[in-house]
Amino acid sequence: MNIQDKFGLRVRKIRLTQNLSQEELAFKAGVHRTYIGAIERGEKNISLKNIEKIAKALKIEIKELFFE
Repeated sequence: MNIQDKFGLRVRKIRLTQNLSQEELAFKAGVHRTYIGAIERGEKNISLKNIEKIAKALKIEIKELFFE
């Protein structure tokens, strides 16, 4: 499993624990819904800027997206 896959699974896990849909997370992060899906499937090499947006939308620290 590569880093994109691991990161995507982590985003999905946190999103689901917060009972958010991909669409809700995308809206909060200011990105498109399909982009969140692509991240969760490990299809996107996400930028640092978008990692920050997702962390803020999930109300977590960036480091929590990388470590359990």
